[in-house]
Amino acid sequence: MKQYASDKIRNVALLGHGGCGKTVLTEAMLYTTKLNNRIGKTEDGNTVSDFNKQEIERQLSISTSLIPIEWKNNKYNILDTPGYFDFVGEVNGALRIAGGAVIVIDASSGVEVGTEKAWKYLAKRKMPRIVYINKMDKDNVNYDKIINQLREHFGKAIAPFAIPLGTDNGLRGLVNVADMVAREYNGKECVDAPIKEEWLERINPIREMLIESVAESDEELMEKYFEGEPFTEEEIHKGLRKGVLAGDIVPVLVGSAINNIGTHTLLNMIEDYMPNPKDMAAYEGINPNNEEEIIREITPSEPFSSLIFKTVVDPYVGKISLMKVISGELNSDMEVYNPDKDEIEKIGHIFTLRGKKQIDVKKAIAGDVVAVSKLEYASTGDTLCDKNNPIKYKNIFFPQPTLFMAIEPKSKGDEEKIGTGLHKLMEEDPTFIVERNKETRQTLIGGQGDMHINVVTAKLKEKFGVDVTLADPKIPYRETIKGKADVQGKHKKQSGGHGQYGDVKIKFEPANEDFVFEEKIFGGSVPKNYIPAVEKGLRDCMESGVLAGFPVVNMRAILYDGSYHDVDSSEMAFKIAASLAFKKGMEQATPVLLEPIMKVEVVMPDDYMGDIMGDMNKRRGRILGMEPTGDGNQKVIAEAPQSELFKYAIDLRSMTQARGSFTMEFVRYDEVPMHLSDKIVQSYKEDK
Repeated sequence: MKQYASDKIRNVALLGHGGCGKTVLTEAMLYTTKLNNRIGKTEDGNTVSDFNKQEIERQLSISTSLIPIEWKNNKYNILDTPGYFDFVGEVNGALRIAGGAVIVIDASSGVEVGTEKAWKYLAKRKMPRIVYINKMDKDNVNYDKIINQLREHFGKAIAPFAIPLGTDNGLRGLVNVADMVAREYNGKECVDAPIKEEWLERINPIREMLIESVAESDEELMEKYFEGEPFTEEEIHKGLRKGVLAGDIVPVLVGSAINNIGTHTLLNMIEDYMPNPKDMAAYEGINPNNEEEIIREITPSEPFSSLIFKTVVDPYVGKISLMKVISGELNSDMEVYNPDKDEIEKIGHIFTLRGKKQIDVKKAIAGDVVAVSKLEYASTGDTLCDKNNPIKYKNIFFPQPTLFMAIEPKSKGDEEKIGTGLHKLMEEDPTFIVERNKETRQTLIGGQGDMHINVVTAKLKEKFGVDVTLADPKIPYRETIKGKADVQGKHKKQSGGHGQYGDVKIKFEPANEDFVFEEKIFGGSVPKNYIPAVEKGLRDCMESGVLAGFPVVNMRAILYDGSYHDVDSSEMAFKIAASLAFKKGMEQATPVLLEPIMKVEVVMPDDYMGDIMGDMNKRRGRILGMEPTGDGNQKVIAEAPQSELFKYAIDLRSMTQARGSFTMEFVRYDEVPMHLSDKIVQSYKEDK
């Protein structure tokens, strides 16, 4: 692939609801630019974007694919992102480095949840966008209805740039209203066609709307418009481009990716209206040495810097880091600084990816997206920069995992392979984490949902040859006492020779701290040198309570009396005596089970408020408050037991059609209701 100047590069992300046709649209682009001789289909498993085994089997995109294409002496880096919500981290990575985006809509479904989310992502980042209505060749598709739906959801920025030709008996083509060019499908491809007189009645009102948008983009043009003077083609383009780049105008195109209708128009629109790196705002960073703010323009004349937005880990090829060069140039054999790890990295092979195919690149300049293999320290979100001009860019935002499962190998001896595999998959996917719970002795994996977790386990088997089973995590319960007890613990073993003798009297009562030990011995009934052994014996016992063997908390022990033997007493004897007293004391002081309570913050549209609150009550939750978030959503703040929230990520998605999200953190332990406590204790005793 030849070298392109920065102003000839477009970095464009494809976004939309799962199944809307982003991947097939990418195929149509590859076909139109003569890089493929056919348009692949997701269901046939032969697309360039969805190339890994999991994507082919599931018939959906799991990770963002980089698809560079060339069009009219420009280079487009197309980023085909997943539509399924479990893989939102991939979307965040792509949007961090894209200049603009195309929101793809399934014409038969209209505005879906994924459409709304894509719009929100882009509006938050103030990114220019184009809406592409795909699958216009389907039966019973109503173009006007979709346009009205778009306006209803997203406002007056929605501007139809193209109208379909003949949707009743199949899509015949389209008219580009901005350029007044018709494209008709001849059974194989779209070709230019004359605009017929009978079409003008439909075209003119839409074109007039676009002309108004042009007038609003500039005061001089507004004046010209009111004076009734026609705009030149250059003025129309300039005004529309200004409006699109500002986000005031969102062009709407139509087409059918599988039939390659509308692809040519979309590719032209990307050149005309999507920003090249020179149109984009400079990147803000800090000097890692003194935290001072630095601004870097996206130009080759600045010192080198780049941001890694994605990592691919392959057990055979090694680690591939995909990055956007933000400033300067990247060459092979360069030594660059990684301020996130405070390490020097050596750049080896530079290439670009088209799906899984590697294409060699001599060098990369500002604005371009490339890949580098086998970096030693770098991970997703890291900055690479010139050693003598260091800069650190803000990391990419990745959501915290919301669903946790315990993972175990099916075969003994695979623990090490699991650890290695999971560590490598974490490098590839920052929205996935691995934790070892020392208390429950479980390895937990956390992801964005059940599909995410299933994909991780499937990759473990596919890439690292490890079969695993999944289970619900165990709850780290606690035990404590509600009452008081006064007990004696006596350990006496005197049957000839050196014996064992320890005798303690201890009062047990609830406390506000995990464990409080007090000593109130009078008259030396327990010698000073044995008192630490009594405390040690009690602390050891706190690790396992009398109900089901859970750690004990919030207990005060007061050693107030006892006895000893001059010859047979020892530290060990007093430790044993303390443990006997502990067991008796707990049993007599009304032991209870405690469970972890989590603070949950749920954000969702107002319509779902009643369902969310009702569901939280069923989970033994307590609503603490509600507040508007300022973007049309509501936040519900609640507390609920951890045991009731394991599958909340799945249930919330179901209740809100994936419009809701939540965060969760531990706050404290509370007593388990008696009817549940008995069941839990019985269950744990049976397990043991």
